[in-house]
Amino acid sequence: MAHLRSEFGYEVHLLHDVHHRLTPIEAGRLGASLEPYRMFWIEDPTPAEDQSAFRLIRQHTTTPIAVGEIFNSIWDCQQLITERLIDYIRTSVSHAGGITHLRRIFALADLYGVRSGSHGAGDLSPISLAAALHVDLSIPNFGVQEYMGHRDPVGEVFDASYTFRDGYMHPGHQPGLGVTFDEKAAARYPYDPKYLPVNRRRDGSIHDW
Repeated sequence: MAHLRSEFGYEVHLLHDVHHRLTPIEAGRLGASLEPYRMFWIEDPTPAEDQSAFRLIRQHTTTPIAVGEIFNSIWDCQQLITERLIDYIRTSVSHAGGITHLRRIFALADLYGVRSGSHGAGDLSPISLAAALHVDLSIPNFGVQEYMGHRDPVGEVFDASYTFRDGYMHPGHQPGLGVTFDEKAAARYPYDPKYLPVNRRRDGSIHDW
């Protein structure tokens, strides 16, 4: 991070995905060490299900914290939000109960100064991303929208009106969510389940991906 700041200055946002791999005290130490570099956030510093662990992290650093891409309901993040233990809530439309429930989460977050930062990885469909973008535009506490894009053959199956250019997204002008789905094209690509790699420590023991 020191190298990036020396190379690009402070006009560039720096975000670090820790991927749930640290203990709370390790995460607190990491956050404290990164404070001079003014991170936009550190994401998922410790397993997200243990909401009370974020109290310990918060006690040791002012580096902004983002979490929530694995959450399924408002109850998964209630304590994190109401105790102001995070700065960005990363819930997604397709994981957290659709548009209606996602709006409930963001409405709760707004009361406590927590901003949105919806998950937008490539394994979420263009429909999910378009829905997230529309929710983003409707809330007062929008923070940032993750966007990783999609690789072909996604473009053969989905026609999305949203665009991404120069760091910004635009929803387009098509009705509804602005995404159409070609069932005939989809039939050419039968479902082929994929799995994350097995993640092992140096001693051979398995760790959560």
